Amino acid sequence: MSFDATLVVMAAGMGSRFGGLKQIEPVGPGGQAIIDFSVYDAKQAGFNKVVFIIKHEIEKDFKEIVGSRIEKMIDVEYAFQELDMLPDGFTCPEDRKKPWGTAHAIYCARDKVNTPFAVINADDYYGKSAYEKMYNHLKEQKGDFCMVGFRLQNTLTENGTVSRGICVVENGHLKSVTERTKILDCKYTEDDENWVELPPDCVVSMNMWGFTPDVFNYIENDLKEFFAEKINVPKVEYYLPTVVSNVIERGQKDVSVLVAEDRWYGVTYKEDKQGVVEALSEKIKNGEYEGF
Repeated sequence: MSFDATLVVMAAGMGSRFGGLKQIEPVGPGGQAIIDFSVYDAKQAGFNKVVFIIKHEIEKDFKEIVGSRIEKMIDVEYAFQELDMLPDGFTCPEDRKKPWGTAHAIYCARDKVNTPFAVINADDYYGKSAYEKMYNHLKEQKGDFCMVGFRLQNTLTENGTVSRGICVVENGHLKSVTERTKILDCKYTEDDENWVELPPDCVVSMNMWGFTPDVFNYIENDLKEFFAEKINVPKVEYYLPTVVSNVIERGQKDVSVLVAEDRWYGVTYKEDKQGVVEALSEKIKNGEYEGF
């Protein structure tokens, strides 16, 4: 019997370091974006529905350029992340321009998701085994949450610094995630002067999480606390890893860490694109993506 699982794709944010809608930047020979490869891998692993979280302002372009192709592969629904989609009792400040962050993005998809689900970034290539590990874990229905982590050395770029969530893992469970916003060559800095070594094989989070639908309650409660304190702070955001950290600290859920040994690919800088194109072209040649 097949097990229903949903892939939730965060595609509302436009890349701040990369001009334009990087979700729909073609990297495949037939004009495919990274997301085409991700959905293919997810479907092969067993996922049977995709929910794209987007903004109304990119809806037309997104559906034309991405949705029309993905809908041929799998069931697709859309959720919209808008500034005024807040828990009861809160009103968006008039001068707010910036989205409320990744936790809020997932909150906006709550009416579209009623199965265990994985969350990914639209513009990250996680690889086949990541989706297989995730689907198989969700299918076991342990009632916990999970994440697929990658080795730090498999997620770096030669073209500049990156931000990564450095994980502390004990007995296969996540204990904490610390965001290091400036990493280069397995070293990080907080002050641009002193660099601290990180183990190349340490596990980092690339925002690939696995949840059961009860996560929406945790997110909503966290958002209420967050908005009560900070709704008028101009650029403040609430992130998904913060929700996960809170759940762990309160002892509400275990979070299993599944480690993918593959290389992660993404376009943090424009110069990264060529490497991604070449890597994916190689995978297509090896027969990994039928019909691409």
